[in-house]
Amino acid sequence: MSSDQISVVLVGYGLGGRVFHGPLITAAPGLSLDGIVTSRPDRSVQASQAHPDASVYASIDEALAAGHDLAVISTANVTHVPYAEQSLRAGLHVVLDKPIAPTADAATSLAALAAEQERLLIPFQNRRWDSDFQTAQDVAASGRIGLVHRFESRIERMRVVPKAGWRGSPDPADMGGMLYDLGAHVVDQALTLLGPVVSVSATVRSVRPMDPTDDDVVLLLTHDSGAVSLLIVSQIGAFAQPRMTLLGTRGGLRIDASDSQEQALAGGADPSSDGWWVEPPGSEALLRTVDDDNRATDGLVPLAPGRWPDFYPGVVAAVRDGAAPPVSIDDVIENLRVLDAARVAGTTGTTVTLDPPAGHAPD
Repeated sequence: MSSDQISVVLVGYGLGGRVFHGPLITAAPGLSLDGIVTSRPDRSVQASQAHPDASVYASIDEALAAGHDLAVISTANVTHVPYAEQSLRAGLHVVLDKPIAPTADAATSLAALAAEQERLLIPFQNRRWDSDFQTAQDVAASGRIGLVHRFESRIERMRVVPKAGWRGSPDPADMGGMLYDLGAHVVDQALTLLGPVVSVSATVRSVRPMDPTDDDVVLLLTHDSGAVSLLIVSQIGAFAQPRMTLLGTRGGLRIDASDSQEQALAGGADPSSDGWWVEPPGSEALLRTVDDDNRATDGLVPLAPGRWPDFYPGVVAAVRDGAAPPVSIDDVIENLRVLDAARVAGTTGTTVTLDPPAGHAPD
């Protein structure tokens, strides 16, 4: 990399590439979005219109031969491992959408290849910087609700007719369904918030008759601290439940509103603008504290600013300066250990013990 800019090729221009990665890459100092890979003519036109200075390639082979520095892979889940391997072997650093691999073992092999090639492999766990989760972290760290003993997190939607395409594939290698899709986010948040997990119980169901994949998933994680996380991801949940709930020994926090950075980006908001991203009035969380006489006091807590635009400057610092990546590949391998255990628990109806516990590296 002789220039001041890191040359980026964005592989895939569906929702993730178009709405998430494209705007966030463009907003990050030190990155130049020089190439986009898509084989679909309609998306090729969209890519050229949104990023007129970028070359549009019909294949990843063509893109990797063009001399870019960083590949951002935002394609169908089943392509994540082969495209990441191909990019690493071509000498590029890689940012990879979740789920990065179908199993923890596969992710470990991918990380070993990155180390062998002396290149960075950085997972895109953007929901660590959601406004709701940032608020939950802040309140937990403040001690205002005492020792947190339970974390509840829900991402529930009601979609009567399943989406067509690869997301509906029942083959575990394709990583369709809710467990490895949205489950990758809620598990990452649970480990970040409450630490290592020692056991996993789960129901992993296909409820809709026309959907062979898991569309309703409930996970119960027991943490090494004794705290528990109840995590629900579903495409068949008709009622809005709190997005997150924290329960502590001195009170609790309930967050009903969900982070809205995705909607903002989809609507054309500029992630480099001042004041990104403040949630609108009415999205405040409910904080309840209880004194020694069991008297409860309620108050509203504004949601912390969403910080998705922090991810790519962290990538620049890691590539240029050797700083720690914004998301560690080792952390995400640990997430996958939990998801793998949930798959077994949901299939067998047993509780799976993790030995050693699955946990993120200390900050």
